[in-house]
Formats: sequence, structure tokens, C-alpha cells
Amino acid sequence: MKAVFLREMASYFIAPAGYVYLAAFYCLAGYEYSVLILNGQAEMSYEFTFLYTVTLLLTPVLTMRLMSEDRKQKTDQMLFAAPVSLGGIVAGKYMAAVVVFLMGIGVTILHAFAIAPFSEINWAIFWGNLAGLSVMGMAGIALCMFISAQTESQIIAAIGGFACMLVVISLNSLAAVVPFPALQELLYSISFYDRYYNLTMGIFQFSDIMLFFSFAALFFFLTVHTLERRRWSGQ
Repeated sequence: MKAVFLREMASYFIAPAGYVYLAAFYCLAGYEYSVLILNGQAEMSYEFTFLYTVTLLLTPVLTMRLMSEDRKQKTDQMLFAAPVSLGGIVAGKYMAAVVVFLMGIGVTILHAFAIAPFSEINWAIFWGNLAGLSVMGMAGIALCMFISAQTESQIIAAIGGFACMLVVISLNSLAAVVPFPALQELLYSISFYDRYYNLTMGIFQFSDIMLFFSFAALFFFLTVHTLERRRWSGQ
């Protein structure tokens, strides 16, 4: 797992993908932060609301090459033959993407400490927003990594990941128009929005955090299963 993790981290920064992702994230976060400062506001939750959408847009870009590139270049067969389990391969790739993602949202900590001497910050709300964005991003990375494992095209992986992220984040809106109470209750129970909203209010509930971790674990398992099937099929 460690070797795969280091390989993926290196690939993010040898190629421009990691730099482009972080530059885009920092620029967008900095833009929103500047708007808040120029408007005389110091409420960091506005920046996190903006980054909620940014995460939706950029997570598929971060993950589109994780699995599809190896499949396209046929280097996945080398990974299958390596002395590491399929779970270790997926875990190494997943953790590399998570680290780059956390490097991106970590800029909000610098923003908060920069503004703290001049304004009172509700730190419970700040850390709740940061935790919510972190676990939502980790769940989204697992989902988009699974999509990347289904194709050798990075473009298809990015578009598919974006579409799936949009559906998952929109489950709350879909539940509101579903006429069947049982299905409506199910959609609300797995909706990201309600769980994420609780965290942004500084309300830390075990069930909310576990939803995101369970979602990530599910698609982690499905990605391992996809690689297992491909290995034995020889594709």
C-alpha cells in the first residue's frame, strides 16, 4: 500500500494534475475569501458554502485518472502482479487523492487564523464546516474512484463522476418531490445534505459522520471488486 501511495502522490506532482487541482482550489477559495473581506464580513461559513460547490466540481477532476490511466496504459496488469493485495492498491490510490484533497481545503485554516485577530470566529462552526467538507470529500473521492475504475477514458471518468456527485448531493431535493413515503424516508436517510448541514452548524453526531464513512467504504469495496473481476477476466 505504501509503495502505491507514494507512486500516486508522485504522479500527482510529476504531471501537472496535482498542481492544477490545487491551484484551482486555492484560487477559488481565495476569491471567495477576498469577496468576504472586501464586503466587511468575517463569517467563514460563507466560504465553506462556496467550497461545497467547488468540491462537487473538482473531485471528479482529482480522481479521473486514478484507475482509468492504469487501465489505458495497461500498467494495471503490473499492479495485479505486484506483491500487494487489491485492497492495498485501492487504498494507496484512495489515500493519495484524499491527501491532495485535504491539502486543498487546508487553506481555509490559514484564512481563519489570518482573520481571527480582527474578528471573533465561532470555532465550533468553523471546525464543523471543515469536518463536514472533509468527510463529504472523502466519500465523493471513493465514489468517483469507482467510476474511474469502470473506464479507460479520463474524460468519461470525470463526466461520470460529476454526474454521480450531483445525484448524491441532490438526493434531498429529490426526496422532497417523491410521492412514496417509504422511498422518501429512505432518500432523506442517505442524503448528504442533511448530514452535512448538521456538521456545518457545529453539531457532531456519530450517525452523520458514519454515513459518509459507510458510503466511502461501500464504494471502496466495489472498486476492489471491479479490479478483482478484471484481474481474473484478463481484461
